[in-house]
Amino acid sequence: MADSSSSLSVPASAPAPTDTAVRDGLRAAADLAAAHLGGVAARPVWQAMPEQMRAALLEAPLPESGRAIGELLDEAARRVLAYPMGNGHPAFFGWVNAAPHPAAVAAGLLASASNPSSAGGDHADVPLERAVVRWLAQLVGFPHETGAGLLTSGASMATIVAVGAARHRALERAGWDVRERGLAGAPELTAYATAEAHSCVRKAIELLGIGSRALRTVPERTGRAEQGDRSSSSGMDVEALRALITQDREAGRVPFLVVASAGTVNTGAIDPFEEIAEVCGSPGGAGGLWLHVDGAYGAFGVLDSRVTARYAGMARADSLALDPHKWLQVPIGVGALLVADRESLRSAFSLVPPYLRDEGGDALGWLSEYGIEQTRQFRALPVWASIAARGRTGVASDIAACNETARELARLVAQAPDLELAAPVELSIVAFRYASQGATAQEVDRVNAVLPTAIQERGAAFVTGSVYQGRPVLRACVLNPATRAEHVRLLVAEARAAGAALLAGST
Repeated sequence: MADSSSSLSVPASAPAPTDTAVRDGLRAAADLAAAHLGGVAARPVWQAMPEQMRAALLEAPLPESGRAIGELLDEAARRVLAYPMGNGHPAFFGWVNAAPHPAAVAAGLLASASNPSSAGGDHADVPLERAVVRWLAQLVGFPHETGAGLLTSGASMATIVAVGAARHRALERAGWDVRERGLAGAPELTAYATAEAHSCVRKAIELLGIGSRALRTVPERTGRAEQGDRSSSSGMDVEALRALITQDREAGRVPFLVVASAGTVNTGAIDPFEEIAEVCGSPGGAGGLWLHVDGAYGAFGVLDSRVTARYAGMARADSLALDPHKWLQVPIGVGALLVADRESLRSAFSLVPPYLRDEGGDALGWLSEYGIEQTRQFRALPVWASIAARGRTGVASDIAACNETARELARLVAQAPDLELAAPVELSIVAFRYASQGATAQEVDRVNAVLPTAIQERGAAFVTGSVYQGRPVLRACVLNPATRAEHVRLLVAEARAAGAALLAGST
């Protein structure tokens, strides 16, 4: 009988790259990355992509055959690196996007070359991740036991994991096994955060089946937008929080979670952790609410001695979300979750299929038992490099420099006759608006709604907008320690010039 496989037409596979081709390709990639990082400040902060170039990327056909690594890198340099977001430039103030640290960029290449799954097992990235998580806890002063935390894809995932653990604990105490029975018929849970809490909090509440109506909005204490006036700082109104919790308990609901911010994304406001912790009770305490701190952006601000006191009580939280890919300048894709009790994560998420059992392995189990992800990227090496290249002292110095530059921006805004601060400045975020004397509130709001785009299109600086207390604002975030006084002076000049032109065109 003839071999049926002989009639099949199987395309020949592309030849594997030679050792020389791999080496040359990696060196070329390193050279391109170095040239890109070295030339950032000399290029425009941002420029719109030509439609032809955008279409070339969007409509690129699936290739039938392969191409040499060098050719691919040349195309990537022309079509991708040439049109960056802009967040490596010292005059970039948009969102909360950092300039990558060169050591972390280099370590990321090594992590990709190794390419393990960091779910668990006996390989170097597992103990390295546990060490890096400990470093993060030590940097921000959070109590740590080995295994009490893990790296995630970002603070959004860290928040989902934290809320999932809080949900599991609260319902278990209420006599309900949510892992077995789900939420149908379960006690009604309620959670608490201010309107300035990051959107990932609501997403987590929704995705975990609790429902956004269970998320109570706690009012904020109001404050004056005066530079250096710490007493005017806004933040969660703790008495209002206490009243909401009491109302829900009297209605038969189960309050289970309070989310506090260690630097909100709109203004960098820090909630009063010590007071909130008193309301919640001790971490893991019977009957207490789970206190989760969103420190994705701002928790590392505790390293700046001028604002360290504002973080009193943060260490009393049950969990803390961090984003090394923000203020620590790790390339994007790395968040972290720290918890007071590692078993709170393992009891909520551990599920070990037979093909992953390791009876003689680490007593802590696999990292994948502490969260949602199974196959996990090797995130620890870039974080390790970013911290190790500077040490605690260097990281603290970089963060303090960002905060001082933001204070200088706030001083310049306060001095300008046609600008005004929209909120107190606590960290490295400055919310302000163009407000020419004589313009009506409606005219001011119309100008500020479109002012960020106008500044971006001028090309000298990049800033984004937001809405704070119902009004449009410019929102400048300083995450790059290379950003200096000359760059914030430039931003102020651009805001004033673009604002005046917009106002003249609208009247």
